[in-house]
Amino acid sequence: MSQPTPEGTDAEDAPASDGTLPSPDRSAMPDRATELDRATELSRATARVAPTSRRVALDAMGGDKAPGEIVLGAVQAAREYGMGVFLVGKEDVIRAELAKHDAEGLDLPIIHTDEAIEMDEHPAMAVKRKKNASMTLALQQVRDGAALGAVSAGNSGAMMAASLFTLKRVPGVERPALGGIFPTRDGVCLVIDMGANTDCKPEYLRQFALMGSIYMERIFHVHSPRVGLLANGEEESKGNQLVQETHQLLKSSASTLGLNFIGNVEGRDIPTGVVDVVVCDGFVGNVVLKLSEGLAETLIGMLRAQMTSSFISTLAAGVLRPGLRKVFKRLDPDEYGGVPLLGINGSAIISHGRSNAKAIKNALRIARQTAEAGVAAAIADGLAKLRVVAPD
Repeated sequence: MSQPTPEGTDAEDAPASDGTLPSPDRSAMPDRATELDRATELSRATARVAPTSRRVALDAMGGDKAPGEIVLGAVQAAREYGMGVFLVGKEDVIRAELAKHDAEGLDLPIIHTDEAIEMDEHPAMAVKRKKNASMTLALQQVRDGAALGAVSAGNSGAMMAASLFTLKRVPGVERPALGGIFPTRDGVCLVIDMGANTDCKPEYLRQFALMGSIYMERIFHVHSPRVGLLANGEEESKGNQLVQETHQLLKSSASTLGLNFIGNVEGRDIPTGVVDVVVCDGFVGNVVLKLSEGLAETLIGMLRAQMTSSFISTLAAGVLRPGLRKVFKRLDPDEYGGVPLLGINGSAIISHGRSNAKAIKNALRIARQTAEAGVAAAIADGLAKLRVVAPD
């Protein structure tokens, strides 16, 4: 399950990397997988009929498969969701790609620039040096109110730095964080932080919990998301000093913040569906991500190899194919498009460098949905509640 993976750096500083929740009685709860499917279909149906008076800005030059797959993703989003997309990059190159598709009548204006940040460039230095880089211009459309959100599959560290420099932080946010979606047995869960902040304080993690809860509630329509703190055991005494102090902080302020804090959770709880938001520092989150990516790819590969290992296996696979397709779809990272950078004044989605057209299409949808759902404003409102929380 691939997600953008900037190696952990402090999001307050310019990132130096170029890679860049007691659980309620589940028997009385509705099937979260069914709720997720309904919510996803509702958001996509809404996107298809929504007016195109406002657009999402796309870095057309960012990504290993740019500009071909990136532009195709924009065409698909414009056609399927009825949305407008600013294509930011070299105009002649973009027009050549658009000519390969039926883009007649689609809202796909081009913003020309000759500058683009490459994958191997130092994020902060590149953002400061290339003032007219395609990802920066895309973010400027958000800042200036011309676009609802911005999407880039380019240098993820640079996209984080450019988002901070251009959109700034939500007032009160100590450190913006990356929230990655993981499929679970009966839905999805959000792990935050995924690599933006390797060195954290308890207050940072408390804010991550709030931001993650708001995102799951507003984007995936999960009522009262269960928030868990990732540790090496469920007991309050488990974990390092950061985890132990964060546990007490969340426990004392959960009611004021409106958080459904269920205590410590373990790594095995992420895929089982007993938690909706998993809070950790960026170093731990990035390790979880990389392990999950490798495990998912290995298991899917083993399954496919076994299904074609003999004539009988191939016949059996044919019978199971409809169900397997549903499973593979839920494990497909392209369904989620990318990860949001939460805690900035606007909607910015960082897609994986290997993103294809499907991933870009869904990232554009999520970028617009994040803006229209008022996630940034809700985070600001939530942080305002901290003023009445007595300091420890």
